[in-house]
Amino acid sequence: MRLLGIAVALSILGSLGGVIVASSFLLLGETLRMRMVPWLISYAVGTLVGVALVALVPEALAELPARPAMLTMAGGILSFFVLEKAVIWRHCHDDEACHVHNTAASLVIIGDAFHTFVDGAVIAAAVVTSIPLGLTTALAVATHEIPQEVGDVAILLRAGYSRMRAFTLNVLAGAGGILGAAVMVLASRLLPQVLPYVLAFAAGNFLYVAMADLIPDLHRGNAVGGGRQFLLIGAGIVTIALL
Repeated sequence: MRLLGIAVALSILGSLGGVIVASSFLLLGETLRMRMVPWLISYAVGTLVGVALVALVPEALAELPARPAMLTMAGGILSFFVLEKAVIWRHCHDDEACHVHNTAASLVIIGDAFHTFVDGAVIAAAVVTSIPLGLTTALAVATHEIPQEVGDVAILLRAGYSRMRAFTLNVLAGAGGILGAAVMVLASRLLPQVLPYVLAFAAGNFLYVAMADLIPDLHRGNAVGGGRQFLLIGAGIVTIALL
């Protein structure tokens, strides 16, 4: 029960915390918001890469031979590629560029619910392995949730949703993380040998989000110079390494 409580608490921090902070960003002026989000994306890249390579992969390799661990990580990368292609789940930080969301705003909620479920499961798997690993994983989830949710809430507003309704729907979608955490804690008790595979798979997911989704956003934008982006990415990696 203790691990379940910690896993749920950290999934709330990672998923719902990102939603709440992102929603508060919408209260800021558009100019200020557009200046701050690229900084957050840069830091999120660092935390995701740090958690994947400094935390999750070493833990997986402690229990698995290198070959199955790396194959599982590759499977995590490919699975998110397929999901994104199928428009089941999709990150979006620029509402102007998200034509899929503009034509079907309900996919934002469905995609976010699925996404937070996966995040909650990943956080729980990390907690079961070690509580410090769960904390660093929750931090990485929260940092990349914030810029994603800023874009998604903005899309719902463009689709005609009121601020309160957009916020409420995103909070409800964020609650999927609680379910994901509970399912993973239960699964880890029934099938503990699966945990290192989950960690390796999660590392692939995080690397895909950082490399295929967030970094291209940084290349397209010019609100933060390349030098500052590099420093913020480095700061994200160092944060994970020091925790």
